[in-house]
Amino acid sequence: MSQHGELYVHRTADGATNIRIAGSWRLREALPDPDAVEADIILSPQPHSVTFDTTDLTTWDSGILTFLTRVIELCRDRGIRVDRSGLPSGAQRLLALSEAVPEKEDARAEEVEASLLEKIGASTISFGTSLTEMLAFIGDASVVLLKLFGRRVRFRRSDLMMLIQQTGAEAVGIVGLICFLVGLILAFVGAAQLQQFGATIYVANLVGVAMVRDVGALMAGIVMAGRSGAAFAAELASMKVSQEIDALSTMGIHPLEFLVLPRIIALAVMMPLLCLYADFVGILGGAFIGVTMLDLSFQTYMQQTADAVDLIALVGGMFKAFVYGLLIAIAGTLRGMQASTSSAGVGAATTSAVVTSIVFIISAAGIFSVVFYVLGI
Repeated sequence: MSQHGELYVHRTADGATNIRIAGSWRLREALPDPDAVEADIILSPQPHSVTFDTTDLTTWDSGILTFLTRVIELCRDRGIRVDRSGLPSGAQRLLALSEAVPEKEDARAEEVEASLLEKIGASTISFGTSLTEMLAFIGDASVVLLKLFGRRVRFRRSDLMMLIQQTGAEAVGIVGLICFLVGLILAFVGAAQLQQFGATIYVANLVGVAMVRDVGALMAGIVMAGRSGAAFAAELASMKVSQEIDALSTMGIHPLEFLVLPRIIALAVMMPLLCLYADFVGILGGAFIGVTMLDLSFQTYMQQTADAVDLIALVGGMFKAFVYGLLIAIAGTLRGMQASTSSAGVGAATTSAVVTSIVFIISAAGIFSVVFYVLGI
């Protein structure tokens, strides 16, 4: 006997259609195509009744019920009598149960494609709601941060230390790799242009100023958005699905104090240090190109970099990184707290956190560029 589901359809001498079902009918296995039954029923002349033979049926689950329901509905539409006596008793009871409560008229809503104006209106309302929730969250988080200075917040110091390790020491490798490659690319692109004027020594100025002013903080922020921002959102969304956040509220513990505040502190503290590290590694990447391709000595390259970079630019870059850290932490925790209570909501919150963090970072970078230019920094 075959271990897979088999279907045989034939007309009997008295003009009835007999459907023989054999083998194993389970959803995890490849089930036969029921089109053969439909093709026989619509033939002229159509059968006066449909019978079933399940003598060789070994095992079955809801897969066979789906098939039988389709056959019964097709026969009902054409006025063909269905004899269910040949079906397993369990299948007969389940079919009777499914038909016990008839479907109400107009229960299935017709799908009507929304017009362009309706789509624009729905998107506008959704954006306004999201913006209101975001501002409310930022306001609540600001209040919690102010309470921190009065030592009136409750969170575990061990959690804060663990988050500092996760957002700091454990991120050194990926931040170092990315920024080294970025510094190398900046030096290579700059050298290709500056060699035309015999000014390859200024590659050190280009890489040093770019890394310290903007690129170091920006690249560290983008890397941390995809790493820590996504992790924050996934953790909080999972806790919301398992109702851990509701449990904290029930115990009188503010979720923003216990879950959000440590993450904001950890990332805001570690981002300037990661920025400083990213600046150094990026300059080393530029030095690698300067020494291996431009025939510059390492001492000359580093001296030229030190002459081009000043303390104000270095501090300004670290301040940008601090702001980026705040934005990443807020975006990640916001999307995590907004997640729906389903497994799909965790993935959606993670994706949204990364996108929101990067948009925040790029927007802040543009604002900083204008403000620093106006201030002459």
